[in-house]
Amino acid sequence: MTSAGKEIAELFFYLEEYEVENLATYFSFGQVKAGEILWKEGDPCEALAFIVSGKIRLSKQTEFKGKEVVIGVFGPGSMAGELSILDGSPQATSAIALEDTVLLRLSKGSFGRILQESPELGMRLLKSMLLSVSARLKHALGRLAAIF
Repeated sequence: MTSAGKEIAELFFYLEEYEVENLATYFSFGQVKAGEILWKEGDPCEALAFIVSGKIRLSKQTEFKGKEVVIGVFGPGSMAGELSILDGSPQATSAIALEDTVLLRLSKGSFGRILQESPELGMRLLKSMLLSVSARLKHALGRLAAIF
């Protein structure tokens, strides 16, 4: 199994080995240094990022110029950029590496190819993404309720 395959196997533990090997062909590795901007809010979406190691902060601009709110800090096993890759919209948040970070990237084109070439595998990937987004939404709702 390739290095990417090993990382994917850890992130997608529910996949069979042959599925991991198939999925690995669609991903690329990326490394970013602490302080490096992965993307800014409003940038076109180029890839979905799965965090292998390190941490990234997602933030969103507020209505007050120059002010932003931190959406969250995410570490290994988390993903970022999933909303924009699903609907093709510009990035909804800005992302910055808080420490040296290793990412598995899935480009927009590769994501589309998975869905076309391996629909069952694509559906499992989509389910994983939906579960992650759902967990984040529940957490955000809890935080919002705590404010009021």
